[in-house]
Amino acid sequence: MTFPKRFSNLPEYAFPRLRRLLDCHGPGGAPLRMSIGEPQHAFPPWVAGIIAEHAQEFGKYPPNDGTPELLSAISDWIARRYRVIVEPDSRISVLNGTREGLFNAALALCPEEKAGHRPVVLTPNPFYQVYSVAALAVAADPVYVPATAETGFLPDYGALAPDLLDRVAIAYLCSPSNPQGAVADKGYWADLLRLAEKHDFQVFADECYSEVYRDDPPAGALEVADEIGADPERVLVFHSLSKRSNLPGLRSGFCAGGPQSMSRIRQLRAYAGAPMPLPLQRVAEKVWADEAHVEENRRLYRRKYEIADEILGDVPGYRPPEAGFFLWLPVEDGEAAALETWRMTGVRVLPGAYLSREVAGENPGKGYIRVAMVAPEQELRHGLTRLRGCLFG
Repeated sequence: MTFPKRFSNLPEYAFPRLRRLLDCHGPGGAPLRMSIGEPQHAFPPWVAGIIAEHAQEFGKYPPNDGTPELLSAISDWIARRYRVIVEPDSRISVLNGTREGLFNAALALCPEEKAGHRPVVLTPNPFYQVYSVAALAVAADPVYVPATAETGFLPDYGALAPDLLDRVAIAYLCSPSNPQGAVADKGYWADLLRLAEKHDFQVFADECYSEVYRDDPPAGALEVADEIGADPERVLVFHSLSKRSNLPGLRSGFCAGGPQSMSRIRQLRAYAGAPMPLPLQRVAEKVWADEAHVEENRRLYRRKYEIADEILGDVPGYRPPEAGFFLWLPVEDGEAAALETWRMTGVRVLPGAYLSREVAGENPGKGYIRVAMVAPEQELRHGLTRLRGCLFG
């Protein structure tokens, strides 16, 4: 058989790669997984009751675009959180988690050609791996832009050459960023949106970690677009309940943007998207409307920031994350550090290079490990202490 060549150079996904690195070695202590960002805090206690109450609706085909109640709940949340009015019937699409949307939005919206050439998709480096796969799927050229300490761990898209920017169709940005926990402020968003206006591309704002933060709520792309009067079609935002509400298995998210973009995304989902089951949509309706559990979740993560600062604060190069629940720790070699930590302590972390691409001989994640702070408090303290003793003395 003949298979498409565009995926031939796709690297192995991070977690199978990590298993291949570590699983042939025994752990040096009781295993503690700090490699994957799977929230462990309790989700709202009433979730199971809502599913049971609406269980008979598993026998119905759910609306592909989302129930009117769910779309309204999301619209209301956007208005409370960002003070922006987004019409639920024309500017929001329900998703089965944001990964689906971040991928399918590129299929729906990326043109076949830009400025007489193959289109370009910009992505931070390191990055969430679906961005580059989406670029390859639409036959675009992915361009990996360093997001390093020198750039505040956010990509400097404005420093790219004008002729390259003219070819850009989509620019992905994650804020708060995964893996570094950096936050794009209003000035950064405004500059990016103006750059998108100048060179006629769309911004895909991955804001999945927006509700887990240390101090002030991170600014949002829709909020800034509204403030500066940007074209509503210029930006799409992506959110989910996975981190905000500790419900990664619910697979409930949304994207919001201009009506033309949403129309195209909804049309694609009518053919290629799996509707979210009705009982789960009923849960999502209630979860988006409730903030009490989100505030409690944020309190728990703030305590974890304090623990990380206490244990690692004097490590050279340690940078307290502004938001999210990852530590991005500098080491000499991330892969060697992950293997040593596993073999000596049983703590499982992710090499930063597994989240990055090598460009011009440099991989910006090679000198880092990513540590997920999702474990219960005492377990987290124990894991970070073991990690500190193993790698930093």
